[in-house]
Amino acid sequence: MSDSPDTRSLVSASSQLNLADVEAIDDKEFDIPQVDTPPTLESILNEPEDEDEPFILEDTCLLGTENMDTHSCETLSLGSSDSGERSHHKRRKPRPLEHSATVHGSVLRHNILKGISAQVVSAADKVDAGLPTALTVSNVIAVGTSHGLALVFDMNQALRLCLGSVAEGAEYGAVSALSINHDCTRLLCGFAKGQITMWDLANGKLLRTITDAHPPGTAILHIKVTFPQPLIYSFVSFLGTPATSLFGPRRVMGLRSCDSRCLFSGSKGEVCCVEPLHASSQLRDHPITQHALLAMASLTKILVIGLKPSLKVWMTFPYGKSDPGSVPQLTWQFVVAHKMVNPMLAFCRGDTVHFLLVKKDESGMIHVIKQRQLHLNCDLISLTWINSRTLVLLDSSERLHVFDRPSQEELETMDLSEVQLVYNSSHFKSLATGGNVSQALALVGEKACYQSVCCYGGQVVYLGTKVKTWTIFRVDHLLKQERFVEALSLAWSFHEGTAKAVVGLYGDPGKRKSVVADKMVEILLLYVDRSLKKCPEQGRIQVMEQHFQDMVPVMVDYCLLLHRTDLLFGQIYSRLVENSVAKGVFLESLEPYILSERIGCLTTPIMRDLLNHFQENGMMDSVENCLVHMDITSLDIQQVVQMCWEHQLYDAMIYVFNSGMNDYISPMEKLFQVIGPPLREGKPLTDEQVVMGNKLLVYISCSLAGRAYPLGDIPEDLVPLVKNQVFEFLIRLHTPEAPEEEKIHPYIHTLLHFDTREFLNVLALTFEDFKNDKQALEYQQRIVDILLKVMVESSDFTPSQVGCLFTFLARQLAKPDNTLFVNRKLFDQVLEFLCSPDDDSRHTERQQVLLELLQVGGVIQFDEGRLLSLAEKAEFYQICEFVYEKKHLFDKIFYCYLKDPVRREEIFSYVHNLLSMPGYSPEERQSVWEKTLEHMQELVAIAPAKAADLVALHFTQEVQPIISKLEDDYLVFQFLQYLLESSARPQGSLQLGPEVHECHVELLCRFSPQKVIDFLKTSKDYRLEETVEITRQNALHEATAYLLERKGDVLGAFQVLLQVRMGPTSPRYTVLSCLPGDHQEDNHLRQVEEVLGDVISLCHRNSHSLNQQQREALWFPLLEAMMSPQKLLRSPSSHHISAALKELTMQVLNSMSSFISLPAIVQRILQDPVYGKGKLAEIQGLILGMLETFTYEQTLLETTTSLLNQDLHWSLLHLRSALSRGMHPRYDHCNICLQQYKRRQEGADDIIVFSCGHLYHCQCLQSKSYALVEWPLGWSCYKCTCSQGGRGGTGRGPGCDKDSARGRSTSLAQPHHEVALDAQQRQSWDQLRCMYRGPSRLTILAELSRSHGNEKAGPLQSTLPRATSIFHSENFELRLSPPPLVEE
Repeated sequence: MSDSPDTRSLVSASSQLNLADVEAIDDKEFDIPQVDTPPTLESILNEPEDEDEPFILEDTCLLGTENMDTHSCETLSLGSSDSGERSHHKRRKPRPLEHSATVHGSVLRHNILKGISAQVVSAADKVDAGLPTALTVSNVIAVGTSHGLALVFDMNQALRLCLGSVAEGAEYGAVSALSINHDCTRLLCGFAKGQITMWDLANGKLLRTITDAHPPGTAILHIKVTFPQPLIYSFVSFLGTPATSLFGPRRVMGLRSCDSRCLFSGSKGEVCCVEPLHASSQLRDHPITQHALLAMASLTKILVIGLKPSLKVWMTFPYGKSDPGSVPQLTWQFVVAHKMVNPMLAFCRGDTVHFLLVKKDESGMIHVIKQRQLHLNCDLISLTWINSRTLVLLDSSERLHVFDRPSQEELETMDLSEVQLVYNSSHFKSLATGGNVSQALALVGEKACYQSVCCYGGQVVYLGTKVKTWTIFRVDHLLKQERFVEALSLAWSFHEGTAKAVVGLYGDPGKRKSVVADKMVEILLLYVDRSLKKCPEQGRIQVMEQHFQDMVPVMVDYCLLLHRTDLLFGQIYSRLVENSVAKGVFLESLEPYILSERIGCLTTPIMRDLLNHFQENGMMDSVENCLVHMDITSLDIQQVVQMCWEHQLYDAMIYVFNSGMNDYISPMEKLFQVIGPPLREGKPLTDEQVVMGNKLLVYISCSLAGRAYPLGDIPEDLVPLVKNQVFEFLIRLHTPEAPEEEKIHPYIHTLLHFDTREFLNVLALTFEDFKNDKQALEYQQRIVDILLKVMVESSDFTPSQVGCLFTFLARQLAKPDNTLFVNRKLFDQVLEFLCSPDDDSRHTERQQVLLELLQVGGVIQFDEGRLLSLAEKAEFYQICEFVYEKKHLFDKIFYCYLKDPVRREEIFSYVHNLLSMPGYSPEERQSVWEKTLEHMQELVAIAPAKAADLVALHFTQEVQPIISKLEDDYLVFQFLQYLLESSARPQGSLQLGPEVHECHVELLCRFSPQKVIDFLKTSKDYRLEETVEITRQNALHEATAYLLERKGDVLGAFQVLLQVRMGPTSPRYTVLSCLPGDHQEDNHLRQVEEVLGDVISLCHRNSHSLNQQQREALWFPLLEAMMSPQKLLRSPSSHHISAALKELTMQVLNSMSSFISLPAIVQRILQDPVYGKGKLAEIQGLILGMLETFTYEQTLLETTTSLLNQDLHWSLLHLRSALSRGMHPRYDHCNICLQQYKRRQEGADDIIVFSCGHLYHCQCLQSKSYALVEWPLGWSCYKCTCSQGGRGGTGRGPGCDKDSARGRSTSLAQPHHEVALDAQQRQSWDQLRCMYRGPSRLTILAELSRSHGNEKAGPLQSTLPRATSIFHSENFELRLSPPPLVEE
């Protein structure tokens, strides 16, 4: 839709064109007066076409009287499916125009009415309104649709009215014409089937439906308001019986109706266009307006008639020679000529615009003056004035031209092809009523767009078929940023209907996809151009390849999604060929699409380029992969076969032979030529030859199964023929041109040598399909005979190959519907051949082949006794097991496993399964159990762990006899180790006597002494006395000490550790012998520290159960052991060792202090003769350390006691203050009896005051049954409780405290009964206590102590602090705070 720059807005223009209110017109005004010889329109229309009336050419200068400034509003091209072919017809060449060199700039602005467009599209989707077909503009914008609806929008593009219904549309057809009266109160709608409806635009009511004012079955092509008076209309129609009619309202008996008059009719009176002369409010008094001029354009002439005061023809003008397909156009405009304002009619048909000036002289005669013509070089389909000087013309190619009429200068051109106008061809062709129109009218209607162009207030509004809303703008926005991939992705989401926030696209999926597909094609072509332009011109070839690898697959993918391979292999490829790198990348990118079957056929040039490119770059595997997926019709078979044979592309060669020539034998001959010669000569095959042989087997299997190689299926009509050809080929006696030494049946011989098992599998699969086919069964027997003849009579096949053949035969013979015949003697020969005891080669292979033969049913071909005898001689234990199992001799199967060196360890699983799984009789289980127990020593020697598990599960009562039968001590040790120490076995599942455990301890001491202590700790089933004796005999002192400690002999365990670990041979004295600076000094010191830690741990664990004397006997020897070596360290060089020993001695003292009093320790130190002399300088450090520890702990104890006392005093003080706080009553009277209480204690009546301020007499409160017991805490406030709906003493009122004060004689010390508090009372009490106290500092100290404790408390630490507690840590700090202040 386009609009001019020098125009007003719709609102401003409508203010000038509003019609003045006039009186109602009498019906008689429409009566046409009688004249003597009035000319008829038929006579005028029947005048010869070559008649040329002389007109005076006046070059008048028309000056514009109005300077219009239009505020353009947005418009939108609306879609319609009603367009016809816009065929271009021959037209005479006009005189070329002389264009001025003046540059005027852009005089048009193309805007979009987005709101109206979106709502029209939405109406089409939601209410099935159909597509737009007609348009008219006034103070409102009305759009008619193909389903008979009229949508009315206001100037803000808001939908005001939706007139009509789909049901009426089905009856009347599409809206073919629209018109609004001068005061914008009525809307006339003409329909494709000849009906007319009149609507009230104020309220949307249907005023009337007119069905008899027009011949039925003909479309309303134009409907126009002729007079400025309201409700007088004329319309034109030329479908069925061509006619031009005038109708208007009238009243009959007080009822409103309408009257119509036919102006003319006839075969040559087909009027295409009608246009009344409308005057603005300023020109309403112009003398020419009283004649009500009406211009009509037929197929041959232009007529100007006057409707008032009587019907009169004022002018006729023939077109002359014109294109029969050109559309007649008419338009009126008041212009200034010779200082006078008169109407001017512009009309055209073809490429020439005529101008006629109409004026009235003083005598009342109307004169028509011909003006200078405007010649163009295009066929016009629309002609519109936008002001008195400027015309807007639209040609058949939908190109807009703006001309200045006086100077005939073209001001601007604009391409409106994107708008794609709605054409009214369906109405002109009468498609809705059967097409009953003349060929001439139908030809003109091809390009008729009368109802798609409307001018109002200087704006030209066009109704188009192409929707270009924000949906497409979103794509265009990405294109402007050169984000092509994102634009394609967004467009594809539009195409598939998966995008969100889509506005303006067709609701019909087909149309939507068509529009989006066209847009995507446009984007793809732009993307191709950009990829070529943005290609780096310089740099490495890898950079260019990467550039196109990022872009080309996108083009291919979207072309395939759109099913536009013509675009891909046409325009896109032709552009990419210009760049060699782009061409190569394009061809390589086709491979994955070909392999995924998305591309099945290539054009001949593309296929040729593809093969050449892959061949030049050595990508023959890709060539083969692509060929087998291509349509054979697009290939040059000769070229492809030659290339496949040269490069050994056998898959592709097979595909071409099969699909292209229906030849299934030639590929096999070529493959046999590859693998046959080396197999006949006995040479090993290369990897390539092995691959070819495997391909041959697969190809034969596919051919016999009716499947194509490598993909697809063989046509059903060719399957029997292909099978027969393949069988005849395989059983040939000799190859073509065979040498004399060639063996018979060379093809079968070759396949058997290549892979016997797989070839026989192919035959087995093929035989599965041979059912009820006599010829196929004959082939089956024939092939079996050939196989036997080839393999049995030949000596160059291995036992495995022969066994495979007879396994294959046994399977076939075991089938219920078997028809094969095989001589049984052949099976006996094979049995003797496989069980030959003289042949030790391939023992396992021969046994496996025979076993497989038996398993598939071959056992019925042999005598079991002879079979078992031969198998035992050949040591085929698996064969023996197979036979014994059939006879249920499971004890003999035990010997088969025991004798078989390959499967000896499987005997444990066999025995376990047989003894534990169901399906075996007790006798069978017992026989196997006895055999297992008999040969247990052999089983333990095979696998001690598995033997132990087996004994633990099935021989728990026979452990002692089994141990006695084991002769080797180490074997017993291994057996017991797995039997007693298995982590997988649950504890307590195996109950053994202490003798077994003690035997195991003794064996551990001999073979694995480092594991003795671990076993002693985990096992509890041994006897302590006997085990101690065993460890002492084997000199395992640590184990002895552990056992003594468990026994309760702590001093004995201590003595053992002290003598062994701290004696003269211990690391303690080794340290003393080390030289200063010796590198072993640190190692020995670490050993001393570890030993000392073990001894201290022993003392700690047991000191809590000893008395003071026993503790001294335990700790003082340890202290003596650490202090005695220090007497030998006198030299200055031993200062480092002395310091280390003193530190260890201090560790002993700290540990002792938890169990031995400090005076006793000091006294013992001073009694030492070494330290008893001199000034105690050597023990000064020890004494001072002990005293410092004592002082610290004493200070800590005093501080803790003080904190506890202060916390207790502070808590009791605040609790007493809260309890003794006085209560202040709100009232001076009882809240029950309302009498004042006595301030003097004259009576014994008690007063109760609650914390809420309410006061009661005790008797009054008791009378209300609110006292639970005689205890102040049991009272509850009556008033507060009643306000909450409570009863008695069951609840507490808000504000009532538990502490109610007794008046006068009531005392807190008064005895009372114990009463439990309810939940609410306990909560209030807890809140009161928390309100007046903070966290206890004792709690803080306890938390601090727990947070710093690193070791788990021992048995003695519950009563006495350990020397290594947090109070002896260097990082411990005691943070004290002053007690909280008490507010008095």
